[in-house]
Amino acid sequence: DFQKFLFGISEALVTDELEALKFLSLEHIPMRKLEAIQEPKAFFEVLQEKDMIEAGNLAFLKELLFLISRMDLLAAHLGSSREEMERELQIPGRAKVSAYRQLLYGIAEDLTPEDVKSVKFLLQKQIPKNKLQDNASMLKVLLEMERNGIIKEDNLTMLKDILKGFRLDIKKKIDTYEEKKKGKLFNLWTNNLCITCFSFGCLALLSHLLSLFLQLVESYEMKNNPHGYCVILNNYIFKNPYEAREGTVKDGEAVKRVFKWLQFETVEHMDLEAKQMYAKVKEYSKKDHSNMDCFVCFIFSHGEKDKIKGVDHEFVNIKDLLSCFSGSNCPSLAGKPKLFFIQACQGSVGHPAVTVKEDFSDHLETDATPLPSIPDQADILVGMATVEDYECYRCTKTGSVYVQCLCNKMELLCPLRKDLITILTEVNKEVGGRVLNGWKQMPKITSTLRKQLIFRI
Repeated sequence: DFQKFLFGISEALVTDELEALKFLSLEHIPMRKLEAIQEPKAFFEVLQEKDMIEAGNLAFLKELLFLISRMDLLAAHLGSSREEMERELQIPGRAKVSAYRQLLYGIAEDLTPEDVKSVKFLLQKQIPKNKLQDNASMLKVLLEMERNGIIKEDNLTMLKDILKGFRLDIKKKIDTYEEKKKGKLFNLWTNNLCITCFSFGCLALLSHLLSLFLQLVESYEMKNNPHGYCVILNNYIFKNPYEAREGTVKDGEAVKRVFKWLQFETVEHMDLEAKQMYAKVKEYSKKDHSNMDCFVCFIFSHGEKDKIKGVDHEFVNIKDLLSCFSGSNCPSLAGKPKLFFIQACQGSVGHPAVTVKEDFSDHLETDATPLPSIPDQADILVGMATVEDYECYRCTKTGSVYVQCLCNKMELLCPLRKDLITILTEVNKEVGGRVLNGWKQMPKITSTLRKQLIFRI
C-alpha cells in the first residue's frame, strides 16, 4: 500500500531533515504552503497533490533522500544506492532540485554553529533581528536572505562577501558554481547557434538584436499600490438548497489571500441575484481607476452556456458583464488589463479521460455555466475553468480544482517574474493532467492582452 510505504519513511525522518526536504522542494511548492507543514506526512501529502510523487514514480523522493544523505532509507525502502543515484542524476534533465538550491543546502550543512552565529551577526542590518534568533537554522537564514533579495540564483555576491572572512573554502565553492553556470550558459548559447566562437562584432550584433526583441515584448505598467480592485462574486447558497456550492468559500479565501499578497484591494460579495451581479460589476466599472493599473474579477456560480446563474435562478449574460469594461464604458481602465476568471461548467458533459492519477474523486461536484464571448476591445483576458460544452469540478472540502491550482501557481511563479499567460498555461497543464470522477477538465484562456502582464512582488 502506497500510503503505508510513505508512512514508513515519514516515521524515520526527524525535524531537521523535514526542514531540509522543504528547503530543497522550494522550486516546486510555494513557500506559503511549505511553511504550514509541521510533519513529514503532511509534506508527502503536498508532494502527492503536486504530482511530484506517486506509485510508480518516486524519482523526486529518491533525489530528496539522496541529497539529505538518508542512504539507509534509500536502500531499505526504494532499493537504490548512493552510486546508482549519482549516475542517475548525471543524466541531463533528470535532477529536479536545481544546482543553486543544492549549493545553498550544501553551504548550510558545511557551516559550524559558530559560523552560523557569524553569518547572523553580519546580516543584522539587512534582516530583522527576530529572524536571526539563536534557534534560527542556517536554512532559515538563507530563506530570509532570498526573501529580502540579498541572494538570488544569479547573484551570490553578498553571501560570498560574508563567508570570505571566515570560511574561504565555502566562498571558493560558490566561485566554482558560478564558473560552471557561466560555462553552461555559454555552451547552451553556442550549441543552439551551431557555432563554436563569436567575434566581438557578432556579440555586439546579437546584443543589439536581443535589445530590439525585448523592446517588442512590452509589459503593462504595474507601479501603483494597490494595483487595482480584485472583486469576487461568489454564489454559495441558492434558493434551491440542493444547489449549494460546497467548497466555494475555500476558493474565495484562496483568491483573497493571493491577491492581497499581490497588492490588490480585494473585496468579496456573496450570494447575489442575477440583477445584483450585473449591478455590482457595473458599479466597479463606474469607479475612477486612474490611479490603478489593472482590474480583476472572479465569478463563482452555476450557469448555462453564455450565462451565469444568480442565487434567484435568473441568469446574467457574460457578454453584458464584460461590456461594462469596454473603453467607452470604463475610460479610466482603457489600455489597462481587465481580467475575468470564471469557475463554472460550460456544459453538462464530462470530458473524456486518459489514465492519469485520480484526484479528489470522493468529494467532487460540478458547476454548470458559461462560454464567454469577448467584446471586440483590447486588454481583456478571460480565464475559464473548462472549454465549452464540458463540466468543471469543485471539491466540496478544498475548493475548485481550477481556482486552487491557479492560486498555487500564482504563489509559485509570480516571485519568478513569470507573465500571466505563462502562469495560466501551467494551470492548463496541471489541471488538464488530472482525472476527476473518471473525466478530464481542460481550462481555457481567451485573451486580447497586447502586452505581457507581470505581477511584481
